Amino acid sequence: MASTIAVQEIRLDTTSHSLDRSETPSPIGPLYATGSSSPLKASTTWLQLNSAAPIYVKVQNGSTAAEDEPFSGAKKLRHLLENTDELIVCPGVYDGLSARTAMELGFKSLYMTGAGTTASRLGQPDLAIAQLHDMRDNADMIANLDPFGPPLIADMDTGYGGPIMVARTVEHYIRSGVAGAHLEDQILTKRCGHLSGKKVVSRDEYLVRIRAAVATKRRLRSDFVLIARTDALQSLGYEECIERLRAARDEGADVGLLEGFRSKEQAAAAVAALAPWPLLLNSVENGHSPLITVEEAKAMGFRIMIFSFATLAPAYAAIRETLVRLRDHGVVGTPDGITPVRLFEVCGLQDAMEVDNGAGGKAFSEGV
Repeated sequence: MASTIAVQEIRLDTTSHSLDRSETPSPIGPLYATGSSSPLKASTTWLQLNSAAPIYVKVQNGSTAAEDEPFSGAKKLRHLLENTDELIVCPGVYDGLSARTAMELGFKSLYMTGAGTTASRLGQPDLAIAQLHDMRDNADMIANLDPFGPPLIADMDTGYGGPIMVARTVEHYIRSGVAGAHLEDQILTKRCGHLSGKKVVSRDEYLVRIRAAVATKRRLRSDFVLIARTDALQSLGYEECIERLRAARDEGADVGLLEGFRSKEQAAAAVAALAPWPLLLNSVENGHSPLITVEEAKAMGFRIMIFSFATLAPAYAAIRETLVRLRDHGVVGTPDGITPVRLFEVCGLQDAMEVDNGAGGKAFSEGV
């Protein structure tokens, strides 16, 4: 026999609705047992009125903090940018385990590195080998690990083609739940921003990419955060970088990224030159730029800081050390406490068990 459900208040919210797939993650809620005024779960969720042609409305039940709602990652990221003055620190992640580990440690935002995605999924260098499907699939997986999780910023490279392809890329990212992404001005046969020999397109061609991206996110009514990135410093100099970022800002880009600063003074000058427009700092230790700490970046006025190799480089070092030990000594030497159960717990074991138990399943009645 079906249970009776009721809601205290239903309010249509047409102003904030976006075509983000992650915008409407919960099909019904909150539920009330018959004769009870207490919801089974007190939260602001969504009610699906028509399963054939879904229309979602917010169900209001008191006030709920934004971070407790399973809503668009883009809204979360934009909230951090517009309603706080904190530096948003984003560790670079490249797969499910690295993302889960960052989430376990409480980071408020994540960054999907293109170099890490290319290396981990394809076993290739960051030389324009990964294309839209590679990047989108990885970003989709990471962005949807946890509907209550941190927003994901992703590498979008050059947009993978002309303006039509840039628009398609932005749409795919938005529909995958990606909160924001950076779009650069390198030629299509691009390379990692911390390699020599980079070549960029003309300023006009770069702005065509930016316009295509801005038009797409507006058409989809998305809060997607578009980050305009320039790699022109190496070949055209600092002043051209500033002019490109100013032009991208004027076309509607939300954040700027000047890749490959040569000094701390140059980084601080860029923030001042483009203020109050927010800038993102890409930290790549042992790359072409000087080491800038989180505290230094915050003092300079940066709003977002990504660490592209934060998990990829240590993972390589640890894997190599372990495999050398196995080759030379016949043992792996797994650290104490790193059991199969512990690794699976990082990857959501408890949540998976709760789904089974909550549905009346018996698969985990005796534990794991």
